[in-house]
Amino acid sequence: MKRLIGIAFLLVLALSCGQPKKQAAQAPATREFPMAEVPMMITEPAQRAVWIAQHFWDAFTKPEKLYYCDSVTVNGVSADKLEQQVGLFASILQQIPLPAGQEAMKAAFGRLEAFQKAQPEGNVFAQTSALISRYFYDPNSPVRSEDLYLPYVSLLASSELVADEDRGQYAWDTRVCQLNRTGTPAADFTFVDTAGKRRTLYGVKAEYTLLIFGNPDCKACRDIMEQMAASPEISALIESGRLKVVDVYIDEDIALWKEKAGTYPKAWINGYDPDFVVRTDRIYAIRAVPSLYLLDEKKNVLMKDAPIEQVLEILPNL
Repeated sequence: MKRLIGIAFLLVLALSCGQPKKQAAQAPATREFPMAEVPMMITEPAQRAVWIAQHFWDAFTKPEKLYYCDSVTVNGVSADKLEQQVGLFASILQQIPLPAGQEAMKAAFGRLEAFQKAQPEGNVFAQTSALISRYFYDPNSPVRSEDLYLPYVSLLASSELVADEDRGQYAWDTRVCQLNRTGTPAADFTFVDTAGKRRTLYGVKAEYTLLIFGNPDCKACRDIMEQMAASPEISALIESGRLKVVDVYIDEDIALWKEKAGTYPKAWINGYDPDFVVRTDRIYAIRAVPSLYLLDEKKNVLMKDAPIEQVLEILPNL
């Protein structure tokens, strides 16, 4: 019996050696992200930017065909390249007027949702929406913008493509994005300064107010102090009184704040929230510190929870 098995094994081996080897299955080829082409009659750069923003996803979401999809490929485009395009989309939206950017976000949602309904076996809606949420809403994103994310997340909160258990979170994120929107009056609140005096945000009189919610142990907060101090233009704005910097601590360890209050710049107005209303009453949505708001003379919001890079770019030009 063993001899018969051995002969059979050798026969199979000989036959397999005599046959050409089959090539290993190769991963499907990916495609480049298809960009929408701007009509030739639109020549003015600002108008072209708006058109690109509002039609950015058109060529990628043509409903007639679904390209290959898996965990690292989205409608034929590699996940890495798709992420690059979301970053480009965010950059374009920040270069055009906010209302146009918000309309572009609505258009993006509409295209992605319609494509998913037309091609339900694909992964386009979920994968792209996850990237959009990360770029526009993650506290660590350098291009985050709650103002731009608001129209998208509000549609996520009511979309039938979103699981029921996720809609509640998106509804909460919608409420967060609605607080202190750009162009609206900032919420007033009371804080206690380093002299123990109770003050209000609206009691700070200046042409511009930079409101910072920070923490004395926050490295990024200390970096902001150093970067602002290193800017002659920003220092001149503060010295002239045109710009007031109000740094408010909103956590519960008041002893820690008092211990390190002397580390803040003397020209700043520094304080803490004695009643914890900023955090507990949710009049501001502080998802991470530092959180920066630039306000005008009437305390209308010019920049909301803006990345420090954007703030430092704007301040010298005030």
